[in-house]
Parts: sequence; C-alpha cells; structure tokens
Amino acid sequence: MVTTHNLGFPRIGAGRELKWALERYWRGESSPQQLLQQCRRLRQQHWRQQQQRGQDLVTVGDFSLYDHVLDTSVMFGVIPERYRCGNQADLDDYFRMARGRAPAGEDVTACEMTKWFDTNYHYIVPEFSPTQSFSLYAHRLIQEIEEAGALGYRVKPVVLGPLSYLWLGKCQARQFDKLALLPELTACYVELLQQMASSGVSWVQIDEPVLVLDLPAPWRRAFETCYRQLTVPGLNRLLASYFGALEDNLHLVLELPVEGLHIDAVSAPAQLQMAADQLPGYKVLSVGVIDGRNVWAADLHRVWQQLRPVYRQLGERLWIAPSCSLLHCPVDLEAEQRLDPEIKPWLSFALQKLDELQVLRSLLEDRDTAAVEAAYSTLRHNQRIVAARRGSDRTCDPAVRARMESLTAEMAQRRSPYTQRRKIQQQRLNLPVLPTTTIGSFPQTAEIRQARRRYRDGELEPAQYEKLIRQQIEQTVEKQLALGLDVLVHGEAERNDMVEYFGELLQGFAITDNGWVQSYGSRCVKPPIIYGDVARVEPMTVPWISYAQSLTDKPVKGMLTGPVTMLQWSFVRDDQPLETTCRQIALALRDEVNDLESAGIGIIQIDEAALREGLPLRRTQWDSYLRWAVESFRLCAGGVEDRTQIHTHMCYSEFNDIIDWIARLDADVITIETSRSQMELLEAFREYAYPNDIGPGTFDIHSPRIPTQQEIVGLLKAGARYIPVERLWVNPDCGLKTRTWPEAEAALRNMVDAARRLRAEMAAV
Repeated sequence: MVTTHNLGFPRIGAGRELKWALERYWRGESSPQQLLQQCRRLRQQHWRQQQQRGQDLVTVGDFSLYDHVLDTSVMFGVIPERYRCGNQADLDDYFRMARGRAPAGEDVTACEMTKWFDTNYHYIVPEFSPTQSFSLYAHRLIQEIEEAGALGYRVKPVVLGPLSYLWLGKCQARQFDKLALLPELTACYVELLQQMASSGVSWVQIDEPVLVLDLPAPWRRAFETCYRQLTVPGLNRLLASYFGALEDNLHLVLELPVEGLHIDAVSAPAQLQMAADQLPGYKVLSVGVIDGRNVWAADLHRVWQQLRPVYRQLGERLWIAPSCSLLHCPVDLEAEQRLDPEIKPWLSFALQKLDELQVLRSLLEDRDTAAVEAAYSTLRHNQRIVAARRGSDRTCDPAVRARMESLTAEMAQRRSPYTQRRKIQQQRLNLPVLPTTTIGSFPQTAEIRQARRRYRDGELEPAQYEKLIRQQIEQTVEKQLALGLDVLVHGEAERNDMVEYFGELLQGFAITDNGWVQSYGSRCVKPPIIYGDVARVEPMTVPWISYAQSLTDKPVKGMLTGPVTMLQWSFVRDDQPLETTCRQIALALRDEVNDLESAGIGIIQIDEAALREGLPLRRTQWDSYLRWAVESFRLCAGGVEDRTQIHTHMCYSEFNDIIDWIARLDADVITIETSRSQMELLEAFREYAYPNDIGPGTFDIHSPRIPTQQEIVGLLKAGARYIPVERLWVNPDCGLKTRTWPEAEAALRNMVDAARRLRAEMAAV
C-alpha cells in the first residue's frame, strides 16, 4: 500500500479566518481565549479536510499564530533579553517578538524578519548569543497532537529540524560558531521526541531544508552527530528536504539513522531514481511529486509513469506527497467562481493537490476495481486538460514573440554613466542633502478597500471611482507636504497589491478572488497567475501619478513593480524558461517607464524586492540567474534620458553576497531594509564601494511601533559610516500600506525631523 501524506497545510484558512482573528485580537476586540478557540476550530477543519481527501497521516504542528520558526524559538526558550519575559513567552510576548507590539506589554523592537529560502514567505529570525541556553516548552504542540489523536486521526507531527533552525538564526557575537549550541539543542529535541512518543506518535516529520544548500563540511558532520542522538524507541523519523536537489548531500542523508527520507522530485526529478537505488532496506522514501509551490494541475500520466518503476522497486516503502508544505498555495480552487472557464481547469490548489495524490495511489496500487476505474477516468480527463493547455492560443502571442526576437544589448543600457547622470538629475530635482521620501504605498483604509470592492462589483461607475481615488491622492499629497517630505508619492490608493494590481492590467495574467497565500503573520497576498505571453495593453499608472504631480512642485515618484518581483510573486507558467517570461514582463514595463517619463515624471521607482529571493539555492546557478535578472531590470529602465532618476527597492533579503550584482542594476538610487537588523546589512559596504545613492530603511513598517527621532538619527549615523552622506537617502524600510495613518504620520514626522537635525549638525561643523 502506498502511503499518502502532506508536509503541511495552509494555516491562514480559505477565507483568511486566521488573519481576521489575529487582527481582532491585536486591536483588543477579542480575548486570548477567543483567539485560541478560533485557532482550534481552524486546525480541526484542516485536519478533517486532509482526512476527507484520503491522507493516511494528518499533519500536526504546521499551524502557527504567526510563524513556525518563531514557534520553534519559543518552544526551545530562545527569547531575546529585551523582551524581559524569562525563558518562556506568553501570547503577548510572542506577538511582541513578531511585530513589536501586543495588547499587553511595552512596545519593543521586533525580531528581524527575512525570506524563507527562495519563497515570498517571511520568517522571524532566531537570535543566538554565546551564552544561549535551551529549555523545552512543548505543551502547545503536545496538546495539538493529543487533540488530533482524540478526534481519531493518525497523527504525524512536523517540527523544524535542529540543524536548519540553527542555520536560519543569527549570532550576536561576530566570531561565535552556532554549531557550539548544537549539543544542548539536540538534548532538547530528544526530550521533545520522547514526549511525542509518550503521546502515541509513531511517525514525526523533521524538516531539514538546509540539506538542499551548499553546506560547509562541519555542518555536514554535525548532521551525522546530531541524528545519531535523535533516536527514541518506537518513534519513526521522516527527514524532509525540499525546494531543490540534495546533490552532494544525498549520500549523507541516506546514511543517517532515520527511518524515512522525503525528497522533492518536482524541483529536482533527477534525484528520484538515485535515491530509490541507494535507499537502505529499512527506510521509506517519501517522494514529493505534486508541486507544492505552484498552482498548475499535475500531468498525472507523466507522474504515474515516473513513479511506477520506483513502486515496483520499493513497494510499501514508497510514500507520495506534495513537494513541500502546501503553505505556499491557496486552499481551494472550487472557491473561484469568476476565473476564466478555459484557464480554471488548468489549475490545482491545496485541496485539489491532495486529490491528485489519491488518483496516483489508485493508479499505482491497481487493486480496488471501483477506485481504479475512477482513477483512470480522472486520468483521461487530466490528459485532456494538459493537452488543452499545451495547445491553447491563449498562451502564445506572436507579437510578443517577435518583439523578444528584436531585443538588443543596447536596450539594457543607460545613455551615460551614473556620475554624469547624477549631476544632471540634481540640477533638475534640486534636492537637499539627506533627501526624505517613502517607499511608495500609504495606508489602505477601509474606505479605499470598500471603494475598490464596489468598483469591481459594478456598484461604482468608472467616473465615480476615479473621483474617489483622486480625492485620496489629494489627501496623501497634502499630508506629505505637511510632513515636509522632499520626494513624494501618490500613495497607491488604486492598488490592491503591488503585484496583483499590475497582473490585472497586463495580458497573460489571471487573477483569483480567493487565492490567498500567507506572506507573514496576518499579511496575505493573492499572487496572479501567469498563464501566457505578457504584454501591456495600455498605460497602467500614468494617469494617477501625473495627477499627483500636478498638485505640487515637489517631485512625485512614479511607482512600478519590477519584472523579477512580478515573476517571483506570481504563480508563473511552467512551460517556458523563467528568464523568457521575465524579459516579456520587462518589455511591458519598459513601455510604462517611457510613458511616465514622457508625462514629465522625473523619478521612477522600479521595485525589485524579490531579486535576492529568486537567487537559486546552489551557488553554481547564481551567475546564470543574476545575469538575466539584472538584464531584465535594466531593460525596463534603459530607454529613459539621463535626467530621469531611476530608483529601486529591496526588502527583507540578505544581499551582502550579491552586492556587486546589485550595483550592476545601475539604479540611480536603491532603498533597502535595514532597520530590524540595525543597519547590519550595510556591512557589505565596509569593503565594497557601492557607487550610487542608497537609502537604508530607518524604521520598521511591519511593526506598529513608532520609532523615536533619536533612534532614527542613530541609524542614519550608522549608515553614514558606510555610505558618503551626500549619497544617503532617508526613508522607511518598506511601503506604509499596512499601517494606520496616525502610525504612518507619527513615524514619518520623526524621520523628517531626524534628517533636518542631521543637516543642521552638518551645517554647524
């Protein structure tokens, strides 16, 4: 019998139930008991859905109030001293670590946040010190295990493995080796596994995604040492890797004393047969054959043929699963009532992916006549869908293909080098030293969201909607002028999301109504689906930004989302190379950039928040990706005059190791996230002389906490140690969409005052 399971289920809920519950609690509108009760109902619903979809093992421990890495920190007592909560965090301490504020307790600087491998999910970075101690506080996880067991489910808990947890953390001491913490941490993991075994667990999934990275030799040896100790009688361990190939780590994990191994056969199909051939006889092999990161219906016939020889080889030791946690997918395709009827059958969301697993199991086992007949019927239907998508005219636009053929290297080049452009731009813009600006978005109020919904549903006429958005732009410009900002933005009131908005307006994209995916905490996004060749139909931002510029003599930035970020934060087509799709998007955005310049917009920001995120996990593949990613950005900006200033923005990504490639973007100004890390990311500039202007983020927009003027002054002075002050900009670390107006105004007022104070200090010297 083939065992089916999944590595994790979307925790936010099909209707974003967790989001609404969290935000009610944060606003003080519900009690801790009400929040936890809603979470309990949501977990039980997810367990029930997994069992109804035929899962042999129901995953427990994948649910989180904010982030599973933060959960791991709390479970092992890794609580930074500034939270003053001892070794064990209560509910509000947990949220203060995540976002700097909770209904109870003083505001405090939140923990650093960064991207989970090469995904758009953000995790809370563990903070370690040389004196770090660990203590196990697993009562929440054990309660969930016992809760699911009492409901009759066969439970498989999931935990982040000790080596991956240490790897993802940061050390306060520069020369400290995190591996020195492993023995004590391993002892806590042994205690955790013992508690699981006492609760009746027979299988535990231990996620070690760092196994698909280039691991130094000491870390590889640490796996052998650690997993020899992580042994508890009666408890089987499934070691899970995902997001890529094990490559040189395959032999290592096959030899580890664990009872099962999960591999990703979607992103790395070539490793399947190698793993099966070398698998020790006592191990099971869990194969991720359904894409856990994208929304396309699987080609079931191809996957079936891929699995058949492995099933003949392994028999009941073969398990099948999605490639990774379904956290990265929307919940249910059936909730989509307005998707294009030709495109909808091409798709598969989390619940549908579990159905695909059951079809594959029936096809492999070929036992129950009724189930097999149903599976063959589904297989034939699936083959028709796959063929229909492959042959659809909707996926191919001859005009786009012809334009791609006409690309030249000169199209990705600015007319003059940065040093010449900067003089021309400064003469045009006349900005002060330490110019102040924001990243783009301003608070999305209930009024704005309601207006967009009414317009989408046909309750508002286009003229009425345009009038309302213009009013919002007017108010946003007035507030920025009152605050004294030097470079303004129009506020993006018309945009639901920085990627989805453009996806709605570009050819080749499909938009869902309920395709929500968690980005961090209560923040959800609805990634567009790129199904065909991309082209711009008409100007997308020019009218709104031109109107904002007409209201003031100060420069107003045009705001665009860059091609790499559009690619990374969408569900991308899988029938052509990523670089081809990226260049198509770049050409569409190039037209918008040129139209903004023609409309008199002097500063255009092309956000590439996902440039680092898209970096392959193996260094041997970096240069290939970075070449086409940087070229795509430059393709967007290459058509403008020297006097037009090009900005870009990157957030919550470690990019010190690709700083030279970032310089090759040749953006006149780059803004980056540095506030949560206390300007730590600027370490890259200690030895690398970054040639252009840079705006290190001066406060954390993901926290409702208001930074003081003194804090911002301190961060700017820290930044000035790395960047010459004449090339230093002053800005938040990201857009202000998720904040309230009082929070945004208070923080920006302190930011502007901090810049003025530093200017005065410089003038007095």
